[in-house]
Parts: sequence; structure tokens; C-alpha cells
Amino acid sequence: MKSPLHTDRIRIIGGDITRLEVDAIVNAANSDLVGGGGVDGAIHAAAGPDLLKECLGLGGCETGSAKLTRGYDLPATYVIHAVGPIWHGGGRQEEELLASCYRRSLELAVENRARSVAFPAISCGVYGFPVARAAEIAIGEVAAFLDTTAPIDLVLMVGFGEETRSALEAALATVDAKRRSE
Repeated sequence: MKSPLHTDRIRIIGGDITRLEVDAIVNAANSDLVGGGGVDGAIHAAAGPDLLKECLGLGGCETGSAKLTRGYDLPATYVIHAVGPIWHGGGRQEEELLASCYRRSLELAVENRARSVAFPAISCGVYGFPVARAAEIAIGEVAAFLDTTAPIDLVLMVGFGEETRSALEAALATVDAKRRSE
């Protein structure tokens, strides 16, 4: 019997990631984990000052990896801070590092018994990663992870803006079309 389509466990949505009632939200963080602009700044603002205090004690995070904190004033129990790569044209292992962010974030979710996780489009804002390629990597990594015995019930991919949502939807449709043909 074929396993279910990924659309059963991966959903593409728009909206504000800081308002989602999930076990963990993923933050598109910088390597210092001190907050910044975009999603990172919004998450720090919504979580309150205790998030920054905890982040300061983590000693930063390497590009391609992730670290977990409490969610504080957010509806999410946890924040997973994933440090994506800055796009330099593709010659500096950017694709591998981005894929690693998604895998490590999901591993941390499982290690901490999170059954629902929400991701932003990591590295697609000021880090300049091409949106369509980033969406393919994100959906591919999440789908591959869910194909394991990972006890995650739901992954929300939060697309900020029509271009990002459309790219995520196209990537998910491609992955599920391959599943149907297997």
C-alpha cells in the first residue's frame, strides 16, 4: 500500500507565523540568535524579552543548523532558530546548508515531542535565496523527513507573499505528483 500524499501532513498557508497555535515555530534566525528584521524580528517581538535572554545563553548557531528555545509569550511551545545561508550565487554550498536547516529543525522538533511545526521560507528574505529553488529544497526536505517514521502530524509552510506561497504550492504539487506515479 502506498503511503499517503504529503498534502495530508504538509500545508501551505499565508499569515503571521507568530500567531500560530502549533508546538513549534521555526525562526529564520541570524547566527548570533539576537533578533533582527523580518520573521526573526517579529518572533522576538511577539515572544517578549525572555526569548532574547535565552538566546544569548546559547552561544550562537552555525549556518545550516538550528537551536531550540521556549516560546515564551507566543502560542507555540517552542521556537526553533534555524540559520539559513546567505545566497552568493550557489557556489558556497547554499543549497546543502538550506536543506540542513530544515532537517535539523525537524530533528529538534521530534527530540522535543513537537507534533506540529510551522516554517517560514528560510533564507528567502534579505538573505536573497531564489524563492522557487528554496521552496523546492524546503518541501523536498520536509517530505523526505516525513517519509521516515517521524511522529510529526502537521507541517505548516508559511509563505509571506504570493510569490512564496505559489512557489511552495508548486513544489508540493511536484513532490506529490511523483508519489502518485510510484
